Amino acid sequence: MVETQALSSHIVDHESKASKATESTVLGDQKSCSWLKRYKWWVEMAIYTLFVVCGCAIATLLGRLYYAEGGKSKWMGSLVQTAGFPILLPLFFISSNKYQHQESGTNQPSPLILASIYASLGLFIACICMLYSIGLMYLPVSTFAVICASQLGFNALFSYFLSGQNFTPYILNSIVLLTISSILLVFQHDSGDSVGASKKNYMIGFLCTVVSAISCALLLAITQLVCRKVIKKQSFRAILDLTFYENLVATSFILIGLFASGEWSELGRENKDYRLGNVGYVMTLLWTAVAWQAVSVGCIGLIFKVSALFTNVIAMFSLPVAPVAAVFIFHDKMDGVKVMSMVLAVWGFASYIYQHYLDEKMKTDEKKITNDISLVEKGSLA
Repeated sequence: MVETQALSSHIVDHESKASKATESTVLGDQKSCSWLKRYKWWVEMAIYTLFVVCGCAIATLLGRLYYAEGGKSKWMGSLVQTAGFPILLPLFFISSNKYQHQESGTNQPSPLILASIYASLGLFIACICMLYSIGLMYLPVSTFAVICASQLGFNALFSYFLSGQNFTPYILNSIVLLTISSILLVFQHDSGDSVGASKKNYMIGFLCTVVSAISCALLLAITQLVCRKVIKKQSFRAILDLTFYENLVATSFILIGLFASGEWSELGRENKDYRLGNVGYVMTLLWTAVAWQAVSVGCIGLIFKVSALFTNVIAMFSLPVAPVAAVFIFHDKMDGVKVMSMVLAVWGFASYIYQHYLDEKMKTDEKKITNDISLVEKGSLA
């Protein structure tokens, strides 16, 4: 009898130790998986941020080059912002098998709903591109940049009402610093900043730029709402779908405008008179389109993974990058204003990133506390 009790006690102790070892292994696997997810998240953020910052800077510089060397078409200036979507096609084939495996058995929006979203957002983007082109044609670059900077404030407002965006001191600090950084660009004394527009054209350019800034801020907030309430799945394929189809629709509308306006008939002469030659003309437009497509992928990726406001913060961070890059590429003069603008932009960007670091740390600490409580409860039951 005593031997039987001892044997039973030994078996119970062995099972208890095995159970604890299993729990320890599971917790270790969970911690490893959690670390990998966080690492993957930061890598994705770095890639999408690089797309937006570098894409905006390159597209701005090439856009300046296009007009400086003889380009005159506002419809072409709009078209290159959306027409680069075919370069995304190879990525569809790479992600198709993985996407089908992940999406099987999940509830997805109907094709009609998705088509309506793509069409609406595409038309909205086409209008914004045209408004921006008109503004850039009639306004000095510095004035244009300052009006674009107001987009961050509008986006903060729309994000608050549409998405319930929370504003911490670090986020508010980031918004203020990035706005000031962009406004400082107006104090540049650049001889190439004057476009010689009439008072009427100046007012048209001013109004178009203001409306486009408000519209772009609203577009980002609406895109975030669509991503979280309708599409929901935060996969790379979802980012590709939204980028590709909305740009396809936008390009179609812009092409209709290009042919309806008759401006297409002047493109041959524009190509011939372009000071960098035919190859230079094609390469300028081609790489401008590629750069804008990188911006589109980066923006939608950041909206999916973070928020519309964070996307706008990154876009505003890229504004001072273009003038600084122009110092090395176009040999523009480097002055204190550009340096200060860049320093404030980096400071504002770092402030927002630090807020995300605090948020991630809080989530990790809360999860650790929950796991510890669970272990204590299981230990007391054992």
